[in-house]
Amino acid sequence: MNRNQVLSAVRTLTHDQDYVWDGKDEDDRPATDDELRAGVEAARRGRGRPAGTGSKEQVAIRIDRDVLAAFRAGGAGWQTRMNDALREWLKEHSAV
Repeated sequence: MNRNQVLSAVRTLTHDQDYVWDGKDEDDRPATDDELRAGVEAARRGRGRPAGTGSKEQVAIRIDRDVLAAFRAGGAGWQTRMNDALREWLKEHSAV
C-alpha cells in the first residue's frame, strides 16, 4: 500500500474503529480518561520544586558544629529530627 491508499483506508473507518488494542502489550494500551487527566495535571504543574505545606518558614540560624554534626550523622531527615527535638524542648520549657 502506498501512502494515499493508507490515508484513504483510515478515512473510511468509523470513530469506534480508530484503534483496537490487541491486549498483549501494555505499552500500546490507550490511556484511560483518568490517566489522561492525571497527565494533563502533571504537565500543568510544570517543573521545579514541589509546593510546600506553608506551615514552615525558612530561616538562617547558627548552630554549633558538634550539634549539627550529631544530627547530620543520623543521615537523611536530620532537619526534621532537629525540628522534632526543638518541639520536644518547647513542651518542657518556656519559649521566652
